[in-house]
Amino acid sequence: MVRTEHDIAAQVQAAKTDSEAADALIRQYMGFIRSETVKFIHTAPENGHEDELSIAMLAFYEAVLAYEKSRGAFLPYAARAIKNRLIDHYRTEKRRGNVISLHTPLGEEEGAQLLDTIPDTVDHAEDYVVRTASQREIREFSEKLARFGLTFSDVADNCPRQERTFAACRRVLDFARSRPELLKRVEDTGKLPMNELASGSGTDKKTMERHRKYLVAILLAFTNGYEIIRGHLCQIAPAKGGSMQ
Repeated sequence: MVRTEHDIAAQVQAAKTDSEAADALIRQYMGFIRSETVKFIHTAPENGHEDELSIAMLAFYEAVLAYEKSRGAFLPYAARAIKNRLIDHYRTEKRRGNVISLHTPLGEEEGAQLLDTIPDTVDHAEDYVVRTASQREIREFSEKLARFGLTFSDVADNCPRQERTFAACRRVLDFARSRPELLKRVEDTGKLPMNELASGSGTDKKTMERHRKYLVAILLAFTNGYEIIRGHLCQIAPAKGGSMQ
């Protein structure tokens, strides 16, 4: 069964304090860990790269311990942690003189490199899992928006364009997240409880009304653990002023 990112986030939180849960999570995502290792070394770990696979497993566990929802979706975060740890490993080994570059010239053939002789053995299974989970979550969220007469295009068109307006929307979101009953009301009715949100967040009602569709979508994204959706919404916001996670 394909798991969505919000399922994974719950598992990660459990694994932070439970070693058995952490071991189970690593076993469950060994395909992902192996795939990220292969992407980096361009060959199977069994071809003399068992150390790299062990380092990737350690990086995955470190990512579990360090992960917070503000960092975005977990699997991309773990992938970056694995890549960074492997880069550090290769730099250390290079300083020790123990690494042969994959770009070493090969024989007399012009332009030929050692990398060219390594077959493409990348396992795309885990990429498919992540992509399928993303598609499922997007479909579910699209259906939820449709129940309130909204589409992704509506949300994109209604997205704030200025940083100060994003900041105002973030204040609304932060206040709503501290009041789960308000999120539940939005989910049940598709309407913004304007008075409570305005007084609690200090945001002008006119600003909220101008970006009502966007705010409804953002608040709905936090009602049911749509972590992948939230990651994308975070990326489209201006860089300054903090995270939408």
